[in-house]
Order: sequence, then structure tokens, then C-alpha cells
Amino acid sequence: MELRQLSYFVAVAEELHFGRAAAKVRIAQPALSNHVQALERELGCALFIRSTRRVELTRAGEIFHERCVGILSEVDLSAEITRAVAGKTIRQIRIGTVYPATTGVLPAFLAKIARKYPDIRIHISSGNTGDIIRGLENGQINLGFIRPVENIGSLRFSSIAHERYLLAVARSNRLAEQAEISIDDLRSEKIIAFNRKNLSYTERYFNEKFEEYDLTRNIAYSCDDTYSLVSLVSLVSAGLGIGFAPEWTEGLPNRAFELKAVRGIDFRIGLGVAWSKDDPTASRDDIVDIARSLARPARRGEAPRVSPKRNGLPGAVL
Repeated sequence: MELRQLSYFVAVAEELHFGRAAAKVRIAQPALSNHVQALERELGCALFIRSTRRVELTRAGEIFHERCVGILSEVDLSAEITRAVAGKTIRQIRIGTVYPATTGVLPAFLAKIARKYPDIRIHISSGNTGDIIRGLENGQINLGFIRPVENIGSLRFSSIAHERYLLAVARSNRLAEQAEISIDDLRSEKIIAFNRKNLSYTERYFNEKFEEYDLTRNIAYSCDDTYSLVSLVSLVSAGLGIGFAPEWTEGLPNRAFELKAVRGIDFRIGLGVAWSKDDPTASRDDIVDIARSLARPARRGEAPRVSPKRNGLPGAVL
């Protein structure tokens, strides 16, 4: 059993398509199939269920995939530790983000990294805070932009921003002209909300507020795709309703809406950078310091709020 065979298997397990996996690892598809079949013969069991329409992992394949990811991550980590001891510069950094919350900070971070380390390769993936923490712990991710968590074990977290949520209204909406808005002012408006299966803490907060003030009946549009915030802003801009959005959306290009404070709604949620103190990539070459330099102080008179934690983790918070 060779490491390259494990990496080929992982590629197929992640793509669930031999053609795409072959392109990913840059070998011919027949050669890739031969390597996977050799693994199955050596293990004495099937790793995939193959049909003319799809490729699926068997239960044994799922367990083997999990183990292979850990083995390959450990090999990569060992290589980076060796390079660090030898004084070599890092070659790649893998970043996990809670998109779209990082829209306001990620471009600035990438620009600073590119200026200081022009030859570094950067891979960015999106997920929720829990997924990214697991990636940090198993070495698949070097740096994570996530919601607040506690320092547990090797996990380290540093706060860099607090997002304040305000009411987004189209410029043509009557509320855009009001100096002060109350929750009662929303009763004559159509509301854009979220209806995803696994709501984030932010989304649950506003849904509970709508119920508390008997505004649920005003919800005319709901978004359930991965880019719910983008959908919300687009619908608001088109004048189809109102909704709550983070303050950084004020900087979006060609913005056709205004952000207004609502009396009785004072919601903020934290964002920060996390890393493993055992990861030589994140712990050297000023990577974490560059991320920390993005910290934005809370505005005067604003007390930062963060999401509640469950057993040290933020649960479903995105």
C-alpha cells in the first residue's frame, strides 16, 4: 500500500467520480481505476459501489476515507514541521472561512499575505465553525476565520471583528427617509427571512424576534440556499421587502439599499481567527499576526456581543 494510492482513493472519495478525480490528481482514468482496484484487493473488500450513473462509498470505504485523510494530513504536517526546523519558508496555506461573514476581512488578509509571501499557494474552503475547527484539529486547515470559541487543547482563537446587524431597506422605501425606526414600523412591510434546515445563530435570533413581535406573518420571501445573505440583499435592492444584514454590506458596490438601526434590535456577532498551536504553518512566518492586524475596534458606545458557546464550541453558528 503506497501513499499515492491513498491520495488517489481520497480524490475519488471526495469527487465520487473517477473522471473528475483523475483530472484532479493528473493521471489517466484507467490508471486511477487500477490503483483503486489494487487497494480493494489488498484490503479484501469493496471501497466503492459503482454503477453506470453514480459512484458511492461503501461503509468500509467511508471508514477508510476518514483514516486516509488523517494519515495524509499527518504526512503533510510532518513535512511542514521538518521544513520549519530547517528554516524553510512555507509553500502553502489552507484557509477555512465562514462565508459570507468573511467578505469584509478576507480580501485584506489575502492581499497582505500576497505582498509578504508572493510565492505562497493559498487554498480557501467554506464551512461552518464546527467544520473548520475539525479541519484545524486534523491538519487539513491551517487558519480559520470563524465565530468565537474558547481556547481548548491546541486550539487558539483571537477576535478581529464584531458584526452589527442593521435593517436593510431599498432607497425607494419610506423607511429609508426616517431618522428613527421602531419594530412597529415593520408591521406594514414585507420581510425577507431565512428558511434553511440548519439555521445559524444569527438567523434563529431574527426569526425569534419576528415571532416575539408577531411579525412572522409579514415574511413574504425566504432564502434557503448557501448564499442566503446574497439573496436577501438582492431582494431588498429590488424593493421586494426588508431584511436584516451585517453592517459591512454597506460597502458593497452598486448598493441600492440603506442600512438603518431599529430601536429594540441591537444584535452583534463576533468573528475571529483560529489556528492550532501545533501547526508550524500557522504558528510561524507572521501568518497569525497578519490576521490579527485586521482587527476592527467596536464603534464608540457599542458593547461587542458574541455568539453563545456550547461545550466550548458555537454549535450551528456560521
